[in-house]
Amino acid sequence: MMGFGFGGFGIIFMVLFWGILIFGGVWLAKSLIHERQGNQSGITAPRQPSAREILEQRYARGEISREEYEQIKGDL
Repeated sequence: MMGFGFGGFGIIFMVLFWGILIFGGVWLAKSLIHERQGNQSGITAPRQPSAREILEQRYARGEISREEYEQIKGDL
């Protein structure tokens, strides 16, 4: 009647097969998207300070003088 040869189990197996296939496809797509975006855990690497920020920190700590600060800032 149904043509599956397994009676009612044929329909169950067919639904399970397609469910697993669809679930696997969705899981694979999500994995590839996360892989392209970088870190899968959602934790991003700390941002590196820019050259201007480093210069300002050095000036604030007193490592360089006002003249050196102005000269380097002009070079950047």
